[in-house]
Amino acid sequence: MTVIAIDGTFASGKGTLAKKLAAHYNLSHLDTGKLYRATARIALDNNYDLSDPAQCAKAARQVSPEQLDDPVLKSGPVGAAASKVSIHPAVRQELLDFQRDFAARGGVLDGRDIGTVICPNADVKLYIDASPEERAERRHKELRGYGEDITLEQVLAQLTERDERDKNRAEAPLKIAQDAHLIDTTNLSIERAFDAAVKVIDAVLAAKTTKT
Repeated sequence: MTVIAIDGTFASGKGTLAKKLAAHYNLSHLDTGKLYRATARIALDNNYDLSDPAQCAKAARQVSPEQLDDPVLKSGPVGAAASKVSIHPAVRQELLDFQRDFAARGGVLDGRDIGTVICPNADVKLYIDASPEERAERRHKELRGYGEDITLEQVLAQLTERDERDKNRAEAPLKIAQDAHLIDTTNLSIERAFDAAVKVIDAVLAAKTTKT
């Protein structure tokens, strides 16, 4: 079964791209960030201490597939909390099997550590990025669409803080895998980003087929 691992920075477009690629290649899709968002929501709903690894791990054990489609997971407060709970090794360990079991059946997975930790042997690895300013613009538009009252400056500050946390956490930091292909979406529409990704994926899969 084909496994495509997509990592990248927050609001770089990797989630939208992953969905389109999954549909194009007729593969299942898992937004692994939603696992951490679901964990965060459970923690918030139960007034757990987000700095307490044990309480956050308890929340992670309560995550079910049915919770992943809840629109509230896309909200700003849940997203900010998800970034905090995801730094705990105990939380990441609780969610590890969920992700690997999904990948064992083939699919497109997007997140922060798919190509480096979850699926190091993925058939194709992509790393999606864009400038902080462009990502802040996209996230601000998204949040305003949800009715949240927040300024672009606040979004950029939150995004910068999140980048710092994701890239410098001790457990599974965000980084580009050695064999990943970088796609910068700063000046790309989703259609052009999709076309670029398909070219990479088709080339990599064709090369693997030739070798075998």
